[in-house]
Amino acid sequence: MDSATSDRATLSSTADNGLKIVVVGGFGVGKTTMVRSVSEIRPLNTEETMTRAGEAVDDLDGVHAKTSTTVAFDFGRITLDERSVLYLFGAPGQERFWFLWDRLFSGTLGAVVLVDTRRLADSWYAIDRLEHHGTPFIVACNDFGGPLHSEQQIREALDLSEDVPLVECDARDRSSSKYVLITLVEHLAALSAARLQAAGTTASAAAAPTAALAAAGPTPEPAP
Repeated sequence: MDSATSDRATLSSTADNGLKIVVVGGFGVGKTTMVRSVSEIRPLNTEETMTRAGEAVDDLDGVHAKTSTTVAFDFGRITLDERSVLYLFGAPGQERFWFLWDRLFSGTLGAVVLVDTRRLADSWYAIDRLEHHGTPFIVACNDFGGPLHSEQQIREALDLSEDVPLVECDARDRSSSKYVLITLVEHLAALSAARLQAAGTTASAAAAPTAALAAAGPTPEPAP
C-alpha cells in the first residue's frame, strides 16, 4: 500500500526549522498506516514481507492477516509554514527492534502511542520507554472494530495518568490522524505554558503548529 505524492512534495528552500514527532506502539497497531495517511510526500518505509522464519519471534495473535512488517522505521513529512516542517517517524513494533527506539526518541518533541484495545499489553513497553526518557506523549486508540472499553478502563489497563490525553482514531483516515497530531501539539503547548508559568514567565501557547496542521490541505488517499 503506497501513498501517492502530493503537489506539495518539494520542500521550500526557506524551511529551516525541523520538528520531530515519533509514532510508537505494539506490533501491528497501525503506525505505518498513520504516517502514510498524513504525510504530504510518498513516505519512506522499510516494510518487508513476513516469512516463516519470523513465526517463532513475531506474535501474530490478533493480526493474522498481517503480511509485512517495518524493520527500521517509517518516515513522513508535513510542511507547517515557509520555515517549519514536521517530520514523522514510525517506530517498528516487534520486541527484536526495540533497541532502535532510544535513537528514534532523540530530539523528538513528543510521541503518539498508538494502541489496539484488543491488545493493550502490547503498548506497555512504549509507554515505559517514553516515561523513562521524559518524552511527553498522548495515547491514541486505533479502531480495529474490537470490543468497546471505557476511557477509565483503558487508563487503568495502561496505568495512564489523568494528565495524558487519550483519544480515539482511525489511522487510515487523514482527518483522524491529523486530529491525533493536533492533540499532541496542544498537549505539548500546554506543558510548555505550565512550565513558563511555574517559572514566573508569561508567554502565549505555541498555537502556530496547531493551526498549520489544522489548515494543511488534503493529500491523495493511500491506495488500498
